[in-house]
Amino acid sequence: MGMVGGALLAMPANDRMEGSMASTSVTGGAAADGRGVVTRFAPSPTGYLHIGGARTALFNWLFARHHGGKYLLRIEDTDRARSTEPAIEAIFDGLEWLGLGGDEPAVFQFSRSDRHAEVAHQLLAAGHAYRCYLTPEELTARREAAQAERRPFRIVSEWRDADPATWPEGQPYVVRIKAPREGETVIEDLVQGTVTVANAELDDFVLLRSDGTPTYMLAVVVDDHDMGVTHVIRGDDHLNNAFRQLAIIDAMGWPRPAYGHIPLIHGSDGAKLSKRHGALGVDVYRDELGILPEAMFNYLLRLGWGHGDNEIISREQAIAWFDIDHVGKSPSRFDIAKLQNLNGHYLREADDARLAELVGARMTGSVDLDLLARAMPVLKVRAKDVNELAAGAAFLFAQRPLTLEPKAEALLTDEARALLGQINARLAAQDDWSLEALEAALKAMAEELGLGLGKLAQPLRAALTGQSTSPGIFDVLVLLGRDESLARIAAQAIAA
Repeated sequence: MGMVGGALLAMPANDRMEGSMASTSVTGGAAADGRGVVTRFAPSPTGYLHIGGARTALFNWLFARHHGGKYLLRIEDTDRARSTEPAIEAIFDGLEWLGLGGDEPAVFQFSRSDRHAEVAHQLLAAGHAYRCYLTPEELTARREAAQAERRPFRIVSEWRDADPATWPEGQPYVVRIKAPREGETVIEDLVQGTVTVANAELDDFVLLRSDGTPTYMLAVVVDDHDMGVTHVIRGDDHLNNAFRQLAIIDAMGWPRPAYGHIPLIHGSDGAKLSKRHGALGVDVYRDELGILPEAMFNYLLRLGWGHGDNEIISREQAIAWFDIDHVGKSPSRFDIAKLQNLNGHYLREADDARLAELVGARMTGSVDLDLLARAMPVLKVRAKDVNELAAGAAFLFAQRPLTLEPKAEALLTDEARALLGQINARLAAQDDWSLEALEAALKAMAEELGLGLGKLAQPLRAALTGQSTSPGIFDVLVLLGRDESLARIAAQAIAA
């Protein structure tokens, strides 16, 4: 166990220090005292709900659902300078989109500052904390000395055991925890396994600042206790915090929660996840990339957790199968292509009327939702996202004269336009505008002309959609209807 850059490094079991004087341990059996399972997701509202946060929320939600417990939300808004209302709304919005709203109204941490301070004063009165009058200048000098001597810097305050009678009147002070100094603390982490810290490595961290406001470390512990949280499931960047937080928990005589620290998500290249890998807010995946919530749910679930070879996992199956024991210890890799492929599956499974609503919201001008819904079975076959659905559906509502994309325009040679004139004459005589009748009529015409059906379908597709690719040409004719189809063909045809 050691310090690097001032941060604790938790020690796995096989690296545990020998000859420790004593040890304390917290295991996964936090609910053994009869409490039901309670989990929480506690984001800081300083930005969007990012992918890592959404996965943490999902794992907490699933763990609670699997065990018949409760899943709570807490907004850790103590950083008043960076916490914003738009960020709070974005977090709630993203969670609701994923179906991960809390089982009770969210707790706002800043509003509980008085309660946090109350606990600090209880610790002070019980002798588990102390007033520290070290000045910022003294702390800076000691930190610089440690750096110069290439040794870890830890707070060793002469005020730790000072007689309260010696406290200087009117001088600013902080309240520090009296962290244990003997033995070691062991956490049986639900994900990481046995992790050990020598208590000599723990520092007397601040509970109350000199202005009387509580620190994050104190607030988290108090809120978890008061909310009845039994299982703290969070990113493994918080693992070192657990050992510090246990000092408060033990001093207060509170039940220890079980901990499960989840590895962080990396990019597809193994590097730390960034925007270039897809580290965006979940609202961007919904609004700009056209991802369905069930696809995101399924994808996040499979980021670091699995159930055999199953790739497609429903919400009901996830609840039945999920347990934190099967979360991997290694960082998972975010792959946008896999997410899009998974999204394509869920698009094909989705209700057509629902997709029509989503697509319609992305289109300009007048949109017939009934027509969109009828078009969905042929539009969603190859689409990977809602944007592709919207692009594929654009021809349905295009105004004449159609704007032709370059590839479509290249198909409309003079020869092709002459064929369109013949097609228009043949279809104008067609009373039955069903898929089967249209297919039979055009196949018969192709045979009469000694042409393959593609020779008719290519210019017809260009004339009807303005594009070189589209759903099946007979589906296009049926969806557009007789009058609109004939009008579009005539606009591009050379009269027969």
